[in-house]
Amino acid sequence: MVHYSWMRFLTPDALHQDLGLVCLGAGVQRGPLPVVGPRTLDRHVAVVVTAGSGWFRRAGDPLQPVVAPALLWLTPGTPHHYGPEPGTGWDETFVAFTGPATGTYTRAGYITPRHPVVPLRSTEVVSKVIARIVRALRPANPLADIEAAAAVHELLIVLRAARDDSGAADRPVLEALARDAFLPMSVDEHAARLGMTPAGLRATVRRASGRGPKEYLLSVRLGRAQELLAGTDLPTTTVARMVGFDDPAYFSRLFSRKLGMPPSQFRRLETRTTALPELTSDGPSPSSQAPSCSPANEADSPGRPGVAG
Repeated sequence: MVHYSWMRFLTPDALHQDLGLVCLGAGVQRGPLPVVGPRTLDRHVAVVVTAGSGWFRRAGDPLQPVVAPALLWLTPGTPHHYGPEPGTGWDETFVAFTGPATGTYTRAGYITPRHPVVPLRSTEVVSKVIARIVRALRPANPLADIEAAAAVHELLIVLRAARDDSGAADRPVLEALARDAFLPMSVDEHAARLGMTPAGLRATVRRASGRGPKEYLLSVRLGRAQELLAGTDLPTTTVARMVGFDDPAYFSRLFSRKLGMPPSQFRRLETRTTALPELTSDGPSPSSQAPSCSPANEADSPGRPGVAG
């Protein structure tokens, strides 16, 4: 039996590296594929096995079985060796990528170098994103680097959601925390309210969101605070109390530390105004360029305050 193999590669320049992630290539392979390695790469590769079974071995670790649907994480500097079952083979797609954002995605738990074999619940959405990457790599596409790089970000998100341990069953806990985030409650009190231990709550929230309960609650509070500051004229002290901060001064300090500006400045930047800009004398005014026909025309000239355009 002959296997099928298609692959294409990119060489992004320094400008595209600034995107944080760049796609280096992608491919689709099916059938009784040859064994890969042992080898060591200088890039990240997500190998998605959509059908069949096989094995994976990382240097120093025992052989691990691979049963579709599954994800194999190949990470830079890590020797690895893998392949499908002889004779039957498997179907796989792969996407190679690199960039400074890989470190952030790894710390957030989206890339798991310590767990290179990841069971997946489904590959339907993942396959659609990879198909977009493959289409982006078509010959003579002038936007290939940008399109593929943007899709790699999305790929990491959908791979996280497709994992067996993605925390889908834990989402009701996040929803309950978001609902109660503005109440003056400690993490221990939130856990008790949900019938959980504090350690259990921390594990659940981190598994589902990639952050601890305190960070998750704070993100909900500050998100709502920004909505109120931008969309209402409520005093900052009232906004602080509405999102669960009894001490407005502490709220302002925390807001400034997290967003890089105080609440008052955020409000000024985000609040829309009905005032029209004043005409300056730096150049000719619209009325000076239009032919003067009558006093009525002058009154109706564009740009005058109080006149509808």
